[in-house]
Amino acid sequence: MLDLELLRSFVSVVEAGGFTRAGERVHRTQSTVSQQIRRLEDDLGQILLHRNGKDVTPTEAGERLLSYARRLLALAEEARDVVARPGGDGAVKLGIPEDFAAYRLAKVLAGFSRAHPTLRLDVRADQSINLKRDLERGDLDLALHKRGVGEGDAIAAWPEQVSWVTSRNHPVDLNCASLPLIGFPAGCLYRARAIHSLEMSARAWHMAYTSSSLAGIQAAIAAGMGLGILSDMAIQADHRVLTAAEGFAPIDRTELALVASPDASPATLRLAERLAEFCEKVQAKAA
Repeated sequence: MLDLELLRSFVSVVEAGGFTRAGERVHRTQSTVSQQIRRLEDDLGQILLHRNGKDVTPTEAGERLLSYARRLLALAEEARDVVARPGGDGAVKLGIPEDFAAYRLAKVLAGFSRAHPTLRLDVRADQSINLKRDLERGDLDLALHKRGVGEGDAIAAWPEQVSWVTSRNHPVDLNCASLPLIGFPAGCLYRARAIHSLEMSARAWHMAYTSSSLAGIQAAIAAGMGLGILSDMAIQADHRVLTAAEGFAPIDRTELALVASPDASPATLRLAERLAEFCEKVQAKAA
């Protein structure tokens, strides 16, 4: 089992860039911090830090450990906070897709937090493939994510409208030898559906722009760098939706699903109920 005090000293050394400054952060002497790092390296059987005089940088193994160390320390702090707070609702970790009614959903979540002042709400916007993975391994309590229709259980699910788009002002030549494609990194549901659609229609294609940011993809499409597929909520005024007559029918068989962990707390289920109400209203307006 990893010692949290050793991990705290390790994170402090990396962030401070040296043992002396790290010691000041954790109220230990430089020699004590150095000994703690040696113990951690011995426990793991890996050299975690490059030592160059007073300057210290993480090795490859150290970089891998760093994110886990931060998460473990944050989780320990969260547990301490929840236990110390009498009558509290605990904490709920929620994952949401970046392109789903971001502004309106943020207002809903803020209102829920104000109505439950003893609840600690931790929200992360990310790609659906990452949200699904983190929910399955217990890093999230509740997730709203994109998936293929009917892929597993869900509290609720709503069909999505997903369309091909190009730039309104700088449209892509649809008769070019190889269609330039814009999308999220490999593993994205939309990217997979786009490639499958092009392959099925025997169209040559290549990736022209890949981004993990929705804003980056929207901007690249608007600038005319290529084609992409977006949910109706993410389509902007400087985009033009391509039609079936042009050979680009809407992408179907995708849905937005609300899924909770098997051991969801009462607070998580209350939040899930509020999100389900919100999603029903959004989908009704879109219909």
